[in-house]
Amino acid sequence: MNSSILVLNAGSSSIKFSLFLAAAGDALELLLRGQMSGLGGAAHFEASDAQGKPVARRHWPAGESPDHGNALAFLLEFLREHTQQHALSAVGHRVVHGGLSFAAPVYVTEAILSELEALVPLAPLHQPHNLAPIRILSERMPTVAQVACFDTAFHRHQPEIAQRYALPREITDAGIRAYGFHGLSYEYVAAALPQIDLEAAHGRAAVLHLGNGASMCALLGGRSIATTMGFTALDGLPMGTRCGSLDPGVLLYLLQQHGMSVSELEQMLYRRSGLLGVSGLASDMRELLEADTPGAKLAVELFVYRIGRELGSLAAALGGLDALVFTAGIGENSAPIRARVCAAAAWLGVELDAEANAANQANARRISTGASATSAWVIPTNEELMIARHTRAVLHRR
Repeated sequence: MNSSILVLNAGSSSIKFSLFLAAAGDALELLLRGQMSGLGGAAHFEASDAQGKPVARRHWPAGESPDHGNALAFLLEFLREHTQQHALSAVGHRVVHGGLSFAAPVYVTEAILSELEALVPLAPLHQPHNLAPIRILSERMPTVAQVACFDTAFHRHQPEIAQRYALPREITDAGIRAYGFHGLSYEYVAAALPQIDLEAAHGRAAVLHLGNGASMCALLGGRSIATTMGFTALDGLPMGTRCGSLDPGVLLYLLQQHGMSVSELEQMLYRRSGLLGVSGLASDMRELLEADTPGAKLAVELFVYRIGRELGSLAAALGGLDALVFTAGIGENSAPIRARVCAAAAWLGVELDAEANAANQANARRISTGASATSAWVIPTNEELMIARHTRAVLHRR
């Protein structure tokens, strides 16, 4: 019987999954992918095969939605029914925060899980939901190996100077530093670059992970040396509903002069800011590009402007730039945003090929002209495959 690896990415109201066949050699073949969304409200389950063909769908009305435990039980039963010929050998989990201790994926034991639960205060809106399926599966399927893969790990090897804030030493020693996130996405792009552009892979590349959550990373020879997110996933670029970089004095002002509570601040920073807050309309870039309102236009302009500023910062950290790489939902699918970003990056030697940029393709491709001093690329990310690779590697080392 062939073995399979299940990849889980659990959030506050969803569980995304991918199932890979662990074939001979190093090959990993996607079998199924999908998600359970709307947990706590009107829940919806959908799954498709490797070609994107729908395999199953189910809807639960509000009031009958399963919780995370029951949703996971439903998913496991679905997988048993549809993959009886593939024994589940391991489950790989996306875990947002690895703190100072975890700079690589780890096999999860009870002791490791306790250490990861202690990191919840560093990522309170993500970490609990990432860890909940691990706890549930350890109780329901104790013989199945579980591996935690961290969004922070790829950045842990940055120069120390890039990880520090200008705060008192005792604060830094308590774990307050720039961790960076979206590491699994950047790691996948770094692994894909040698097959796409050797100069970029061995040189200086800025990778733009632009989605509902957005950040940028400077790669030097495929290693992270700087990134725009810091201690939390709030930092850096404006995002769908998150504010991005903000003068901390604003928070003091809101606390002292407007009487906002910590929970109100948290809701504003994470849920009511970013593209949604600026536009007053939507957090989805597609809607904003189609809208003809001053707020929508301002939100798009601010997003592109901040990308341009951060790109200058990353280019400075790299000492120049050889390649610009777009990835994630907006980066892969929004030709207008790519065009605006490339226009703002003309001073860095980026010359866009408008026809290549407008082409509707799902594969990795160059979108700069042949004469462009700095190449520009679109590389679809695949965090799930990265997690599956890590999971199998951890199992082989045991």
